[in-house]
Amino acid sequence: MSPAFGAMEVEHYSKGVLLEPFVHQVGGHSCVLRFNDETICKPLIQREHQFYETLPAEMRKFTPQYEGVVSVSFEEDEDGNLCLIAYPLNGDHDSLESLDNSDCEPKNKLLRWSNKKTVLLENEKLTKEWVRQHRKEEKMKSHKLEEEFEWLKKSEVLYYSVEKKGNVSSQFKHHNPWSMKCHQQQLQQMKENAKHRNQYKFILLENLTSRYEVPCVLDLKMGTRQHGDDASEEKKANQIRKCQQSTSAVIGVRVCGMQVYQPGTGQLMFMNKYHGRKLSVQGFKEALYQFFHNGKYLRRELFEPVLKKLSELKSVLEKQESYRFYSSSLLIIYDGKELQEVAVDSDPEDLEGLSEESSDESAGAYAYKPTTSSVDVRMIDFAHTTCRYYGEDSVVHEGQDTGYVFGLQNLIAIIKEIRDESSE
Repeated sequence: MSPAFGAMEVEHYSKGVLLEPFVHQVGGHSCVLRFNDETICKPLIQREHQFYETLPAEMRKFTPQYEGVVSVSFEEDEDGNLCLIAYPLNGDHDSLESLDNSDCEPKNKLLRWSNKKTVLLENEKLTKEWVRQHRKEEKMKSHKLEEEFEWLKKSEVLYYSVEKKGNVSSQFKHHNPWSMKCHQQQLQQMKENAKHRNQYKFILLENLTSRYEVPCVLDLKMGTRQHGDDASEEKKANQIRKCQQSTSAVIGVRVCGMQVYQPGTGQLMFMNKYHGRKLSVQGFKEALYQFFHNGKYLRRELFEPVLKKLSELKSVLEKQESYRFYSSSLLIIYDGKELQEVAVDSDPEDLEGLSEESSDESAGAYAYKPTTSSVDVRMIDFAHTTCRYYGEDSVVHEGQDTGYVFGLQNLIAIIKEIRDESSE
């Protein structure tokens, strides 16, 4: 906390949990915030909230764990900077202590968002005068939000070099363009509505990336239809057009976002949904290949765990009567940290589980031995989900979500093609 903030302000912020940007958001338009290392939060949408509170037990392993609801408010200082603070719904600020948010360090750090840029205030580095001058310079240099958004739309695939000596995961916060865009839009919207509303409900969900040192995340928009039953005619036509002009209509799945760390090149790669919409089926396959490639070689050891989880999910969804997961996404996550290096002439027991690169002459004296390759496959984003148990819905569907299952079938088939072709 900067020395410029008084004791009363320190006390105020310590009562709630200061929300920070969630730097691993690669798709979607709803703002996702970090509550603590294990938990994220996002604006509450009633239909999504209902889904998490009523979802079938067999689906729970394929969705983030639901952890409740908080009230989020924001404050604005004289320079137009915003802070987002989470409080318990009942107003008893002490009840937040039941959640492990010690790592948020609200007394030591205060993350302030300007309308354009993110500035971290730390008492050992920054003075109030420097901060004010920096803000003035940033405001003079920064473009309007709409202009930045247009730039992001044009920069559909971005590469950033990272410092390999440092903590790679900590560098996501400086480079993830989609996360930045979502935060800017959310904060701008809240600011515009400030006169009418300053309290928002957010749902708390499991942070699926928390167990990975360097999360590589693929966000796939699933299904042949994206509009909900309650969509306006304009929205319906827009979503149908997007499906028809992308791989959604052909194979029931399209790329919605991606982040990959490639230790071989020392780069972070980001791909956004605008690029994903333009991909042909072959382009989609190439994007999947890129997701599983670390800049040196293909992470073949990931294929079987991913295929196993996708097949399990397919079996579960085939049994779900009347559910429709319109506009839902599927996340595939693995750890992009550099694999353990072992000498080729090591003891045979040490070489068990080596990737196939160990047999390549190009591997030289060393080969990469994968540690336990943990992958995750989860469904997210249920704002337009429906089923017969939602009594207020005017449309009731029968049977399984054939569009979603169709997408899973094709996704499984394409990953198998990549696996088989890479082993030839």
